[in-house]
Amino acid sequence: MSESIARNPSTNSKAALRKRLLQARNETAATGCADASLAAHLRAALARYAPHAVGFYWPLAGEFDARAIIAQWLAHDVRRQAALPVVAVKGHALQFHAWAPDAPMRIGHHRIPEPEAAQPILPDLLLIPCVGFDDDCYRLGYGGGYYDRTLAAWPDAAKPVTLGIAYEACRAALPRELHDVPLDAVVTDAGWFARSRTIEGS
Repeated sequence: MSESIARNPSTNSKAALRKRLLQARNETAATGCADASLAAHLRAALARYAPHAVGFYWPLAGEFDARAIIAQWLAHDVRRQAALPVVAVKGHALQFHAWAPDAPMRIGHHRIPEPEAAQPILPDLLLIPCVGFDDDCYRLGYGGGYYDRTLAAWPDAAKPVTLGIAYEACRAALPRELHDVPLDAVVTDAGWFARSRTIEGS
């Protein structure tokens, strides 16, 4: 991704920036070179936060696939739980239903697989895919607002830790709106970062 894309988003609409970052993400994913280091940093982040229940995502084109890491994490402690997002009503907040490597799946809204069994889980840590992210852990998503609505509706007493998952190639200066809320940290192939502070990696 060029420096002009990463550092001068004011010259582009948000839609144009999203398109360019998606292209950068797809190109990085296609090489596969960043996945091993991203996986290592994700494992370190899981060890640091030590959640009991992790909500993650079914990978779409270009997104880092965390399923093997979550399966390994589950296998180390039978008390752990994992869940995938479910769109019960299109355009509304997400629900999270229990997932295991052998869980039967069905195709849900937006043609994204989701657990067939409706066993609700309230994760204490969420892995959230990013189209782009910035140094302060703000995230650019697909524009549907699902995670914004989900986190806004989450019980205050049980707010989850939010970890963005992204390739370093998608770090950019992002436009912000008043309703935007930063993630707690972002995990990339270069390390993991909590609000402008490097925790692990270079």
